[in-house]
Amino acid sequence: MPTKLESETIGMLLTDVSRLLRGAFDRKVNAMDLGITPGEARTLIQVALTEGIKQAEIATRMGIEPMTLSAYLDRLEAMELVARLPDPADRRAKNVVITDKADPLLSELMAGLREMMNAYTAGLDEAAREMLRGNLRILRENLRRLDPCVAGKEKGAKE
Repeated sequence: MPTKLESETIGMLLTDVSRLLRGAFDRKVNAMDLGITPGEARTLIQVALTEGIKQAEIATRMGIEPMTLSAYLDRLEAMELVARLPDPADRRAKNVVITDKADPLLSELMAGLREMMNAYTAGLDEAAREMLRGNLRILRENLRRLDPCVAGKEKGAKE
């Protein structure tokens, strides 16, 4: 008889929620018709969160290949939403920053995403939402600390 796997483990639930949220994010960004793709939107958000870090670090944080990130950044830079600046400590590296032109788009994007997340977290009061955020932070920190692959890639990265 085949082994029956448990589908309600924390890992399985997180995987399902992550997959569903990513699809919802993509659909929301497309529906907002902001002139950027969902991948570019994720990149823009990550640059805004980590202003001034190296492209390679952004790719690691996003879990994408550096070439994929480079393509997103090329398009965002062509729209004058981000700028790549030489890293003063490493002349081969580029640090990425948000431009003033990105502010209105980021504000609209984040308002739409807040609306989306409010709908998806309906039924959770503010205390439950904060508890969920806190528990997810603990899980993230444990993963970063205990997984040697993650720890090596994110060495020195801060959030």
